[in-house]
Amino acid sequence: MSSSTLPVPQRRAMCPRQVSSSSFADAFDDARRKLDELGVQDPGEDEVLSPALSSSSSATDETASYSPGEVESPLSPGTPVTVPITPAVDSDVADNFAFAFDIDGVLIRGGQPIPEAVEAMKVLNGENEWGIKVPYIFLTNGGGKFETERCRDLSQQLEIDVSPGQFICGHTPMREFADRYGTVLVVGGEGEKCRDVAESYGFRDVITPGDILKANAATAPFRKLTDMEHANSRDLLARHGAEKLSDIVIDAVFVFADSRDWASDLQIILDIAQSKGGRLETRSETFDEGPPIYFSHGDVLWSAAHEHARLGMGALRRIVETVFEETSGGKKLKTHAFGKPQVSTFEFATRLLQQWRAAQHGLGASEPPATVYFVGDTPESDIRGTNAMNETAKNEWYSVLVKTGVYQAGTVPKYKPRKLVDTVLDAVNHGIRREMARLGSRKSTGGRMLPLDDAALKAVSDGRTPDFEMRVDPFLAAV
Repeated sequence: MSSSTLPVPQRRAMCPRQVSSSSFADAFDDARRKLDELGVQDPGEDEVLSPALSSSSSATDETASYSPGEVESPLSPGTPVTVPITPAVDSDVADNFAFAFDIDGVLIRGGQPIPEAVEAMKVLNGENEWGIKVPYIFLTNGGGKFETERCRDLSQQLEIDVSPGQFICGHTPMREFADRYGTVLVVGGEGEKCRDVAESYGFRDVITPGDILKANAATAPFRKLTDMEHANSRDLLARHGAEKLSDIVIDAVFVFADSRDWASDLQIILDIAQSKGGRLETRSETFDEGPPIYFSHGDVLWSAAHEHARLGMGALRRIVETVFEETSGGKKLKTHAFGKPQVSTFEFATRLLQQWRAAQHGLGASEPPATVYFVGDTPESDIRGTNAMNETAKNEWYSVLVKTGVYQAGTVPKYKPRKLVDTVLDAVNHGIRREMARLGSRKSTGGRMLPLDDAALKAVSDGRTPDFEMRVDPFLAAV
């Protein structure tokens, strides 16, 4: 990957802190006094919002914990992350919490920013009641472009400066495989972009479906390369000094981005999966000799410009596995996926967030923030992954689900978030207010935290005994 980075963001001027009697701190003191009058005690150890710490894979381990059927972790603690060279120390930056965002359906829809997203970024950059800046990163299952290109697009859409040092694509972790495999097939994306990205990661010999179709047009009978595609595709036999295609061995298949031609890509992936050890145009008798197949994520649906969610890479993955079984006499094909909801991706994000906080805000890089608010729109990947990370991480990962993407309002998802909100702006405001409440309670209770949410604060102001946040199910009204 290119070492070039975007300019270090120039933050907007910070709003002055509110110190009047109407400030949040004063409001919290009033709420605390009312709680005392109501006889409400601080929650016990089992009621505190921070999850009970459980053993997790250490950041220094070579491999991480994975669900069955998923890829072994290629992520090492030394994974390089592009960050600004000279850190800018912010004196009014939140040092105990941060945000991580999915993009499609949360910040962007159909290539256009969701209106509240621009305002949410302003709030995080200091335009809030307390004048604090909150570190944040972006974690998307999307890809097909250089990270720098995605950052430029997002910078324009959100009217901020986004650096590759705070950005993870679905295929970003695949760069860890560059030294493991020699000849690889890279699938998906527009034109030659995915090949270029793979080569920038250090993959030495990258083949595309277009190369195979150029060598043998009969591979996909209903697919004909355009003149430009034919010109851009490489001559496999000449490049490999081979007399026939069966002399060329594919060591691994990587689906970097969504396919632009499902039929031909499906055919080519299946051909290699059913080959003798990855040799092109061969067929295994046992159907268990094919090379490993990696998808950059497993999302079946994603939020696009259309009214309804569209099929994503996860759908192609399911099709590949199903058709393989149908055409191999019942043999099972085990493919692997990166991206959300894999815990390894969130561990990768933790390391990136630590480095970004140190480089951009001057905060210590040795420990992650106490709480990371992850805002997503897809329960099956965003919420599932955040909740799984929360169960194993030493810090708190707090899932927030928005209604602007894949999730259908009024339904109860299989994987439930800690908080359900309308938009990303609501998510940001909720997280900051929650942290300010925790900070206020810590000060007024001798270091103990009282986890009050919006409903609890309202209950106190109305003179009622509140329920603590952990007892509130955001989907009760939807049942």
